[in-house]
Amino acid sequence: MDPALVSALSAILGSAVGGSATFATTWLTQRTEGRRASIESEVRKREGLYFEFIAEGSKLLMEGLDHQFETPQRLDPLYSILNRIRLRCSTEVLSAADDTVNQILESGFRPNLSPEEIRNLLLARPNDPLKTFGEACRSELARLERGAL
Repeated sequence: MDPALVSALSAILGSAVGGSATFATTWLTQRTEGRRASIESEVRKREGLYFEFIAEGSKLLMEGLDHQFETPQRLDPLYSILNRIRLRCSTEVLSAADDTVNQILESGFRPNLSPEEIRNLLLARPNDPLKTFGEACRSELARLERGAL
């Protein structure tokens, strides 16, 4: 074989291998960065949704201590958030949110507590309806950040 031909083929093959390695590296980097950006966006959306649910649920829980819900419309924001959770989140988070809503409803329709009963309940915190929900959310966000969802 002609040495000039071998030299030319070596140069062409070397360029092809080098170019394809650069292309593959760039493609993998872009793919990884795109996936990471997508996960970060989803984490932010879910955190916002969880924050809304916790804020509205906390408000309703505190209201339910000293007076009963007068109209079902007071629960509209909470149900709206619950249904957005139903669209986006895992079964574990949805189940915890459903349980929380049920406990909020029970609290809002039971007889009013006296100031002393409210004080004792808040100090003892025997059952925080939002605790299980918060733990389920934290677990889901950790899985999402690891890329498991």
